[in-house]
Amino acid sequence: MATLYLVRHGQASFAAENYDRLSELGRRQSVWLGEYFAERGIEFSRAVCGTLERQRETARAILETMGSELTAAEHPGWNEFSGEALYKAYLGDEWAQARAKGDVRSVYRTIKAALAAWSEDTLPGPLPETWRGFGERIAAAMQSACSGLPNDANVLAATSGGTIGRGIADLLQAPAQTAIELNLQFRNSGFCEIFFSPRSMRLISFNCVPHLERGDRREAITYS
Repeated sequence: MATLYLVRHGQASFAAENYDRLSELGRRQSVWLGEYFAERGIEFSRAVCGTLERQRETARAILETMGSELTAAEHPGWNEFSGEALYKAYLGDEWAQARAKGDVRSVYRTIKAALAAWSEDTLPGPLPETWRGFGERIAAAMQSACSGLPNDANVLAATSGGTIGRGIADLLQAPAQTAIELNLQFRNSGFCEIFFSPRSMRLISFNCVPHLERGDRREAITYS
């Protein structure tokens, strides 16, 4: 079966001035995932990623570690929603201060509430996109990544937790609350497997981190 691997980027630089780059741990997580794929003889026919730096860095590290000659094609449909825009719409101009404090729990509680309001169209604007538009662009990106390939192809898509959560929830015809929960529990460099054909897509695995599930790497399992 053809398989789409949805990979969340490695750990980003949460408390840094520029969040949109991998931390040192995030780079190691991505390299370890590349090693995992290579050890199992997985070869990718196509690789894609969003246009965000943390997504590009993750794809690059995976492919280089595997010795692949592929370069991930950038597609904005794989980008994460704007957490900053949602946070500001929900609470005002407190995003930068909250992130600088490094209080992950506080930020994520607020983001969870903002996501719920966004999905219900009750979040004041202006916003970069609607909840519906977010889902539509992800569905289009998934279809584009999987089109025109043989039935034994593997596709790598390096993206973000919110994108994966929404894509999987929509695939399962689940409500918005499910998409939000899937988003907030997704682990850095974790992946999902989706079997696909021209007629259908089916979820096979979710939030997998076998490359981190060993005694000397347990502390490398992160969520932000």
